[in-house]
Amino acid sequence: MAQIISSSAHSDMIHDAVLDHYSRRLATCSSDKTIKIFDIDSTSTPPSHHLATTLHGHEGAVWSLAWAHPRFGTILASSSYDGKILVWREQPPGAWAQIYEFTLHTASVNAVAWSPPDSGCHLAAASSDGSVSVLTFANNAFAHELFAAHGLGVNSVSWAPATLPGQLTSAQPPGTHPEPPQRRFATAGCDNLVKLWQFNATTASYEALCTLAGHTDWVRDVAWSPAPLAKQYIASASQDRTVRIWTLPVGGEAGDARAWRAETLEFEVVVWRVSWSLAGNVLAVSGGDNRVSLWREKLKGGWEVVKTIEE
Repeated sequence: MAQIISSSAHSDMIHDAVLDHYSRRLATCSSDKTIKIFDIDSTSTPPSHHLATTLHGHEGAVWSLAWAHPRFGTILASSSYDGKILVWREQPPGAWAQIYEFTLHTASVNAVAWSPPDSGCHLAAASSDGSVSVLTFANNAFAHELFAAHGLGVNSVSWAPATLPGQLTSAQPPGTHPEPPQRRFATAGCDNLVKLWQFNATTASYEALCTLAGHTDWVRDVAWSPAPLAKQYIASASQDRTVRIWTLPVGGEAGDARAWRAETLEFEVVVWRVSWSLAGNVLAVSGGDNRVSLWREKLKGGWEVVKTIEE
């Protein structure tokens, strides 16, 4: 990937680079206000790539990109300093078009993230105006909800697994119906807080679930472990030079902040991003020293570094 990004021909700093579901496409975005999409051929040695298209539409630096699950089509969302969220779709192959523009945010939109596909096609976005928006794509049309989340600004958003913990391994009693897919996500804010949100089907709105406090400076990123493990994990990265790993034990209520147990990982630099492996048991942490460290939970508790990658 480093080779692809370095030869991407953006004329300014790259802020995000995301692979699609099958790792056949790479999308990058930059301060040059453009999005570039590359086709990747992993069958060649070494893997080759070529620039497929450049998307224009934003009027400011593009901060974040997110691919929707392929069951909904080839769809890419982007967010920008210009306060806009743009949704792009490829149809037919090679022909990209902007299919939606969301302009109700009044400041930079810092991050976008699609929900797990089992819960539907929902895009959450975090904005410096202090609000979060959720766009829902169904029947070739978009609906939206916009609500206040962190008064000083929202930096990141991450969805929880759609399946409740333990549901995959627990047998359903005869005559009972499985729990419907859940719609929950976490947000990180400039108020030093991590907040959890849940969709209420009765009111058709997102409601605050609980607040996780402990950081002493802006929370730059948050990541909810994507695997529906017996225990739930949320990682948060902060300018206070720490990562906090919040663990919800088996049987704990996600809406009870006291049930979440936090462990702090300390760093010598500001920590920018956190990301879980698909299996949900390895955490990648990147910071201001151009290093990525991989962390894993020890059998007897606590977390340890298993690998460090330097530039």
